[in-house]
Amino acid sequence: MVTIIARVFLALVGCLYVGLGIWCAVAPQKTSAVVGFTLQPGSGQSEFLTVYGGLEVGLGLLFLWPLYRSGDFEFPLAACLMVHACLVLFRTIGFFSFSGMSSTTYNVAAAEWVIFLTSAVLFFWKR
Repeated sequence: MVTIIARVFLALVGCLYVGLGIWCAVAPQKTSAVVGFTLQPGSGQSEFLTVYGGLEVGLGLLFLWPLYRSGDFEFPLAACLMVHACLVLFRTIGFFSFSGMSSTTYNVAAAEWVIFLTSAVLFFWKR
């Protein structure tokens, strides 16, 4: 049972990441503005394309792996847990270090927490 739930969860997270990565690559001015970035010509644009486009698509493909190899869900689930644990940790540090967060930042943080907690429950449930 946990295998099916984990595969569906990873497929949803994977699709989310691939979609966000493509959106960042196709509409960098809009997506960067939504998260509070100002893209500098050249290097800033390249960095945003690489990290927000390429890395998100890469993570999405990693999370989608169990759709290709149905038995291989443990590593992508562990990776999802580790990635989101780090995101939650650093986002929390950011909340204590900076002020003036937009509602979008809080929404992204909530999504990160949901993914982190769900992946943690699934990871420890499978054991």
